[in-house]
Amino acid sequence: MTHPLISHFQMLARYNALANEKLYAACARLSDSERKQRRQAFFTSIHGTLNHILLGDRIWLARFAGQQAPSTGLDAVLYEEFEVLLAARRTEDARIDAFADGLTEAFLAGSIRYVNSAGKPCDDPVPLLVAHFFNHQTHHRGQVHDLLTQTEVPPPSLDLHRVLRP
Repeated sequence: MTHPLISHFQMLARYNALANEKLYAACARLSDSERKQRRQAFFTSIHGTLNHILLGDRIWLARFAGQQAPSTGLDAVLYEEFEVLLAARRTEDARIDAFADGLTEAFLAGSIRYVNSAGKPCDDPVPLLVAHFFNHQTHHRGQVHDLLTQTEVPPPSLDLHRVLRP
């Protein structure tokens, strides 16, 4: 029998891609200045938060691949242009799908050593880190969802069961 977390994480990868498509479609209806407007948010704006989610995904995928990934500069804006950010998001979502499709029981039985954003060395079990990876995306998509309520563009429903419903 296959480890039950494999199919669960594969479901979350599908959800991630579909939720991002819905969220980016709503954000595309905003002007560039509205997306970049300073708001009460950890990462300053809708645009800044979308960049942070992408940066976080890249950091974790690198760690999962056994690479060193510094997690400093978590507020870095990777892409100033929304269309370029959207293309990068879609590429990253394809990488996430491939990562989830390649999960194995052996990988899930391991742990990963890394240095966190505070410079602290960590050694955590893989299932915890993969769960965090998907939770981090959802957490910050929720922030963008809230930031959209401060605009004239209604935020889309991102409920897991609605996004994944056939």
